[in-house]
Amino acid sequence: MNVLQPIGRVVLESLATAGRLTLFAMAGVYHCFRPPYYARMIARQMIEIGYFSLPVVGLTAIFTGMVLALQSYTGFARFSAEAAIANVVVVAVTRELGPVLAGLMVAGRVGAAMAAEIGTMRVTEQIDALTTLSTNPMKYLVAPRLIAGVAMLPILVLIADIIGVLGGFLVASYKLGFNPANYLQSTWDFMEAEDVVSGLVKAAVFGFIVTLMGCYHGYTSRGGAQGVGAATTNAVVTASILILCFDYILTEMFFAGK
Repeated sequence: MNVLQPIGRVVLESLATAGRLTLFAMAGVYHCFRPPYYARMIARQMIEIGYFSLPVVGLTAIFTGMVLALQSYTGFARFSAEAAIANVVVVAVTRELGPVLAGLMVAGRVGAAMAAEIGTMRVTEQIDALTTLSTNPMKYLVAPRLIAGVAMLPILVLIADIIGVLGGFLVASYKLGFNPANYLQSTWDFMEAEDVVSGLVKAAVFGFIVTLMGCYHGYTSRGGAQGVGAATTNAVVTASILILCFDYILTEMFFAGK
């Protein structure tokens, strides 16, 4: 019995945490659809998540496309299938690498910042002050971030897709000796709308996950500066793990029957 007690404690704590997170997410989504809306806060978060994350997402995308083209060439050369590089790059970037890498980059940058900001407000009792002033913290702090995350990450991923395909094009055209016009035509002919749409749906889900984890861990942080640091770390780690988990789930939903 003593051996099973720690296991049971961990299981019960995990279930309790999952329940608290679910209730927090439901409350956040509820306030996203219920007026009033703080337009200035939403616009500020859109700029923070979208505009200021664009450089790191763009750099990640272009080097990912370049490496993917180079590695595909060295691998496909063994089977004399170098002509398929354009097809592989556009499918891999739009379906998987664009959404996942953009989500992970935003989780590291934005999720940590949200957790630190809201966590600092919690430990310094600013959130309690909002409640005293008859301002709902979920409405003022959480809902604008959720809306901005769901709205801006698909835009970031769309830009990342274009930049990633451009990176593959540059390597294929100027290093591997491909004809630029043929490469672009092959990319355009092989790309399907479903590839792009599935990536954008993933991006919206990942945006919700990143902002939810940042808000939740910051909102529930305790214990002063040390608690804020732990909340920041937990926000990035849990968001990254959930992004990879939901990536498989969404891929199964979109492409399992094909």
